[in-house]
Amino acid sequence: MDQGQLEARGHAWVREERDSHWKRGVDVLLASAGLLVTAPLVAAVAAAVWIDLRKPVIFRQKRVGRYGEPFYVYKIRTMRHDGDEEGIGPTTRVVGGMVAKIPDDPRCTRLGRFLRKYSIDELPQLLNVLRGEMSLVGPRPLVWGEADFADPRHQRRLEVLPGLTCLWQISGRNKVDMDVRLRLDMEYLERRSFLLDLWILLRTIPAVIRADGAI
Repeated sequence: MDQGQLEARGHAWVREERDSHWKRGVDVLLASAGLLVTAPLVAAVAAAVWIDLRKPVIFRQKRVGRYGEPFYVYKIRTMRHDGDEEGIGPTTRVVGGMVAKIPDDPRCTRLGRFLRKYSIDELPQLLNVLRGEMSLVGPRPLVWGEADFADPRHQRRLEVLPGLTCLWQISGRNKVDMDVRLRLDMEYLERRSFLLDLWILLRTIPAVIRADGAI
């Protein structure tokens, strides 16, 4: 490797480190603001879920974090039964090494379908962002035990923190097939930058409001 290549690699490393500091700062700032702004909504939803199910409103689900480390995401309960605790159940499809949601899941409550449609059930994951287990933007975290890590694409996804939103989330969400999801995740890994994260965040807001691809 010649001097020019070494300098280029050094500049790339400095740029990546700088972007990672910006990314973490934005994560903490926006996650904190998001928790404060949505607190009344989450409280109202929690009361409604408790009245409907008489079960703990928040549950933890084991996921795969950066470098394959396990962690637990926080979610608002949307299912009548406890199968969703493990993420994989009798009504779940596993495609391409990733769990796929199915339309009209019989385990899901009527309120739960509404919460999923507008991603309200995932608001507690802002706590995961504050804890440094997730980022606002990044590949969605795989359910523990779902992925075939013999696929190098899954291995590459573990190079970054999993995120609340990503390229395929703003490109049709659950209507995007698994091959396209993986391709978009790879594209994010190749292009990732502070500006790309901001663009994805801005696109996420209208996508959630329109419930694009929600099931």
